[in-house]
Amino acid sequence: MKLDYTSIKDESHFIVTNFSCGPAMNLLDQKGFYKILWARDSAAQITVDSYKLQVKKNQVVFCTPLNIVELEKDAGFTALVFNREFYCIRDHDKEVSCNGFLFYGSSLPPVLTLSERDIKSFEAMLVILKEEFETKDHIQGEMLRSILKRLLIKSTRLIKEDNNQADLPKPQYDLVRQYHVLVEQHFKQKHQVADYADMLFKSPKTLSNAFKKSGNKSPLKIINERIILEAKRLLLYSDKNAEEIGFELGFSEPAHFSKFFKNQAGSPPGSFQKEFKSNL
Repeated sequence: MKLDYTSIKDESHFIVTNFSCGPAMNLLDQKGFYKILWARDSAAQITVDSYKLQVKKNQVVFCTPLNIVELEKDAGFTALVFNREFYCIRDHDKEVSCNGFLFYGSSLPPVLTLSERDIKSFEAMLVILKEEFETKDHIQGEMLRSILKRLLIKSTRLIKEDNNQADLPKPQYDLVRQYHVLVEQHFKQKHQVADYADMLFKSPKTLSNAFKKSGNKSPLKIINERIILEAKRLLLYSDKNAEEIGFELGFSEPAHFSKFFKNQAGSPPGSFQKEFKSNL
């Protein structure tokens, strides 16, 4: 299955697929696409930025265009794949409130577990999507966007419930989301919580308290995990050496980057890279 909507006018793309064909699998290698991966048929293992995730049946994984995703053909996933021209998460944040939560919210993509009731809701939305892909008219794109938006809103609500954040006051919830978004934008240059506290017009202590109340990781841990994720991605999927990667990530001295990497990953950059390649 590969249902494809493309608008030549604005270069927007929206695809629903189960990766049963070669062209659909190629979507994983294309840049600029958000991916919502639903293990609809069976449990499966996927790799995201070198991390292996065991995804149970009827769990949903949310990946950004930055994530490098690998999965086997016919792994049992149904996926919604779209680019920012079709629906921009950041520009439409007021509509769905998922930026910094479903997407760009942590070092690893969030995983949502669907209940029996949720499965019926997702299945119903999938049926409507399939119907709309068959309707070729001038409002097809808007109809598909509205269904995608509904799915994103539903997913945001469910993950908030899973993380015991459904009852968080909106200002506190928004503060946590805004922090995640800022880290995503500036982690290569800014490594201290105080830097982000200044941008949010809060004190570092206020930020720490907000994250503690919401059950999140500490603000510093979020920064460090985002840096180490990017470091691993560049070590494994680029031609840059450790020194070049360290400078790109804001470390003035190679030794400082090597020490940081070892503290976070358990081994120096070179050893991590060799071990990964030997396992392949």
